[in-house]
Parts: sequence; structure tokens; C-alpha cells
Amino acid sequence: MEVQEIIKELCALPGPAGFEQPVAEHAAALLAPLTDEVYTDILGNVIGVRRCGKEKAKKLLFDAHIDEIGFIVTGHEEGFLRFSTLGGVDARMLPAAEIRVLTQPPMTGIVGVLPPHILKAEESDKTIKTEDLFIDIGLTQEEAVKAVPLGTPAVYNTGARTFGSGLVCGKGLDDRACFASILRALELTKGEKLDVDLYVLASCQEEVGERGARTGAFGIAPDWCVAIDVDHARTPDGKEHTLKEIGGGVIVSRGTILNKRLTELAVRLAEEKGIEYQLGVEAGDTGTNANFISISREGVATALFGLPLRYMHSPVEVVSLADAEAAAQLLAEVAKSLKGDDTNA
Repeated sequence: MEVQEIIKELCALPGPAGFEQPVAEHAAALLAPLTDEVYTDILGNVIGVRRCGKEKAKKLLFDAHIDEIGFIVTGHEEGFLRFSTLGGVDARMLPAAEIRVLTQPPMTGIVGVLPPHILKAEESDKTIKTEDLFIDIGLTQEEAVKAVPLGTPAVYNTGARTFGSGLVCGKGLDDRACFASILRALELTKGEKLDVDLYVLASCQEEVGERGARTGAFGIAPDWCVAIDVDHARTPDGKEHTLKEIGGGVIVSRGTILNKRLTELAVRLAEEKGIEYQLGVEAGDTGTNANFISISREGVATALFGLPLRYMHSPVEVVSLADAEAAAQLLAEVAKSLKGDDTNA
């Protein structure tokens, strides 16, 4: 499996929160040869199951979300589209951005921006607000109303491509690069005799409140979970000590809601197997699906892995392929190490 090609395939597909079907269908197709069963639940999560063959086996869940930030059309004005955001879109990214409006077939739009020549002096320093922006699709009012119904979703009009030395950049790497690591972990454990049933949750609607993880984990009822999501990577203009190094390996986080035994097992395995890793700290809310999976039903022993990522929630996010491979290796080692008679605490 070529992880970078899987990442490119996934990121080329549109899947804003609540409208994940194209990427979900592809995720299901990628899971099919690596699992015994693949199904989609009522909310739109894709679930793959690899059974170990033991009756009443304990369950290990790997989770990564497949939705991305995006937009939804809320009105038409002189042929231009008014819109709201789906997830944490940074308004600074929007002026002059190219947008893929998800009509059938999709059409290209451009977020309108006034040129500097006609801006007033006081306007050039004003904070940009999403509600003041619009998407130009090059149509008249009548044409726009007919072509783009209210509620039509949209995404940044980019995919993913190789970049620099061993990097990938583009939209949707949060969190499809992590899903690619899970797929690679399944490949690494192919032929291995596991002692637990392994579930994969390609979860939806994370960007609007971790909704898919809440329902997906409740339905699966796992004994353990490793949630994997992106984390902020260091750049010259961001030097906080909590930021991680891109290329420094998978992040294993310690924190209040994260299970101590499962987390320390991951750290020990990384050290024993020579897998590059970095330690993270989550003092409270992790901002990931781990929040709600850990408190699903009567509680799930949950660990959190991360991929260092630059420029989160932008059209040009950046991850390291080496970090993605390290994450896959550590996920595989966790799956091989857990035993059905292990306790969760």
C-alpha cells in the first residue's frame, strides 16, 4: 500500500461535515479487502470489522474522522452565493480562495475580494467576517438560483500532492492522513493472529461536534480505542513549547481523559520497536473524538495518537509521510499486543 497515494485519493474527494458520502464510499472500498465486514451506520460512519475468530472476543477500535471543513450555501444575491461555514473555517483564508461547489456536476467558485485600489484606508485593516463574503460562480441571479439550491455544500477546490522532502500538502489531511495510517496498520497486521476483534471507525461530522464518534462508539461498544487525529506542528512563527515537530514521529498524548495503561503500553511499544514518537499533553478537552469515545456507555479505555500537521484548517495543510508510517506501525503493534484477558483500567 502506497500511503501517499491513498492520502491523495482521499483528499481529492469532497466530504465536508455532514456531506461525507463520496469520501465515505471510497473509505469503505479501501477497508473491504482488509476487513471481514464493512458497513455504514445511520449517521454516515463507515465501520470495518476484522474478527479474530474467538467467541465473545474483546473489541479494539481505531478511529479517524473522514469529514473536512467546508461551506453551505445560504442565499443568492445578484448571482453570487452567500454561505455559512461547516466547521472551523478561518475567515482569513477565504478572500480570493477557489471553491468547489458540490452541485451535479460540481462547479468552480471564487470568494469575492475587493482589490486594494478601491479599498478605503480604514477598510484595509478591518477584520474579515465570513458573513460579509460571497462566492462568485459567474452566473446571473436567475441562473444561480436554478443551478445552486439552498443547502448546497462546498469545499476548497484543492486536493493533495507531494511536497518538499517526504511531505504531502493539501486540503483534508485533517484527518484523512490519519485514516490512511489506520489502513496501513491493517496491512501491517495482515496474516497476524490477533487476540481481539479489530474495529475501524471512519467517523463523520467531527468538525461540527464529534457527532459520528459519539454514535459510532456507542454502537460498537469497544473495550479499547485508539483515536488518531492531527496535532499542531511547529513553524518559525509558532514557537510554543506544546507544538510538535513534523518528521518527529507519531504523537502519543497523556491526559486526564486518556487511559493510563493503554497510553503507557503505546509508549513502551514505541521504545521497544524503535518507532519514532513524541509525547503530547492534553490537560483537558483534547479537541478530538477521544473526548466522547472515552465516555461512551460506561467508558472506553482510550488512547490518543497524533500526526504533526502544519496550517490546520487551511487548503494547504502539511504532514510527513514518515510520521504517518510511524503512526501505522504503532497502531499495528498495539493491535498485536492486546490480549482478550487484559483489563482496561
